[in-house]
Amino acid sequence: MIYSMRISIAQINSTIGGFSSNRKKIVAFTQKAQDEHHSDLVLFPELAVCGYPPMDLLDQDSFVEMNIQTIHILQRELPSNIAVGVGFVNRNHYAQGKALVNSYGIILDGKLVFEQLKTLLPTYDVFDEARNFEPARKWPVFEWKGERIGVAICEDVWRETNIPGTSYVRDPVGELLNQGISILCAPSASPYIAGKLKVRRNLAERISRRGNVPFVYINAVGANDSIIFDGRSFIIAPTAAQSGSSVDVLLTATAFEEDLVTWDTAMRDASQGVPKDTAVDPFNVGLTRAELDILEEALVMGIREYMHKCGFTRAHLGLSGGIDSALVAYLGVKAVGKDKIVCFSMPSRFSSQGSRDDAADLAANLGCRYVTLPIEQVYTSFLATLDEVFERRPFDIAEENLQARIRGTLLMAFSNKFGSMLLTTGNKSELAMGYCTLYGDMDGSLGPIGDLFKTEVFALCRRINEKARAAGGAMIIPEAILTKPPSAELRPNQKDQDSLPPYEELDEILKLYLFDNLSGDEITKRGWDGELVTRIIKAVARAEFKRRQAPPVLKVSKRAFGMGRRMPIAREIYEI
Repeated sequence: MIYSMRISIAQINSTIGGFSSNRKKIVAFTQKAQDEHHSDLVLFPELAVCGYPPMDLLDQDSFVEMNIQTIHILQRELPSNIAVGVGFVNRNHYAQGKALVNSYGIILDGKLVFEQLKTLLPTYDVFDEARNFEPARKWPVFEWKGERIGVAICEDVWRETNIPGTSYVRDPVGELLNQGISILCAPSASPYIAGKLKVRRNLAERISRRGNVPFVYINAVGANDSIIFDGRSFIIAPTAAQSGSSVDVLLTATAFEEDLVTWDTAMRDASQGVPKDTAVDPFNVGLTRAELDILEEALVMGIREYMHKCGFTRAHLGLSGGIDSALVAYLGVKAVGKDKIVCFSMPSRFSSQGSRDDAADLAANLGCRYVTLPIEQVYTSFLATLDEVFERRPFDIAEENLQARIRGTLLMAFSNKFGSMLLTTGNKSELAMGYCTLYGDMDGSLGPIGDLFKTEVFALCRRINEKARAAGGAMIIPEAILTKPPSAELRPNQKDQDSLPPYEELDEILKLYLFDNLSGDEITKRGWDGELVTRIIKAVARAEFKRRQAPPVLKVSKRAFGMGRRMPIAREIYEI
């Protein structure tokens, strides 16, 4: 076969419900693909028309109707002589089943000439598609410019990965390969998690070898609520000289940015190769330096996108002098700029001078506004007001949490007065154990590091400093913040390890429990102390009511709190 088609991947950032802006973006990228890239076919991500995930907006008939109306408008607005693939929500045309379908249509010369429905509808992690969509029952082939093109939407290509909790009977890729397709396209809205690119490419390579066809992967970019889309679309094809036995990465799109990349199918040997990351877990958290850098990019984009799509132009946070708030401040400044971030120091009688100095030094390094609001006067007033009702009982967690709640009140007051978004600074280890104060340090609109274990927070901060030094600059995060024992500083000489196990142990046990779904006995059999395991599992279960009221976190692991882990609050803890 002689390959002579130019295929463009339009990796765009769609806003959920932004039908007009999404449509204009689709038209603009298509026009560019035609005028500058001379493309014959341009492909957009899954549900590019309405944004992903639409969740219960699908229950609103007007939302569904806007999808269909947008397709009709695109039929009129898109240029002719170029085929355009777009994902959208359509009504189910089958006689039975769910009312809606996750559809991918191809518009050519003003007509919707092709439509493929999604077959495999995920219901794990953050996904709940089977609730709303009817799966495909047929798998047509789109013939264009001498090619036979098959479309498998996102999950349809993940069938052979054996994802826990899934058991798919249908094989949409196999159905398409049996029809003799010459190119397989996979429009997707695949969320970022650390290490995900390698998994995607390994999957694509297997499918490309299996069918001896090029694999075109079109991924969304941007962030919606907790979910971050990293883009990094690519095309993989069998090596021309060794058809079927080896594959090449022909091109890739950028990470965390909109992009338009084009492949001429006549160019089968123009391989970009796959960059090698030879570093091995330098900070002992299972992530290489390159993966930590990508993680930083993901979190920065997640903050920026959340603020933009929620209508915020500025943000603020409490800066304690600890490592968590230091990292959030750094990420916030990188996301929206130093002039749009305000850091508040709110010292109490228990705040050490070292922590105050560390917070001030960090703010100076970042160049952002730094404001000190001492809470002692307010705290004293609260204690006096509560003195009688507290029955003069000894100082305990009630007095500790009062400080956190005073700080939360002050931070939310600033938010109300100036329309600034409060960033929450808790990490995943603390959220897991309930080591956080409801209506206090849990206040906020977004938890940027709520899916990072404490050990990962340290690793990312060390990597940030390492890069700064390598670039010839000074450390951004003061060394004292990295080396001093973590403390909430809510009572004299308090340390996190007074209430929590060592983070190196805690995080490993949490991974076995949260990621691998192991019971207490199963974790203990792997060599961990039984009493410690029991203590951790109990704490995780008992803190569910707090997490239910926490702000959304940016999902960067395979299982984040919130959308990714939906657990009952009132239950028996049977796992121990």
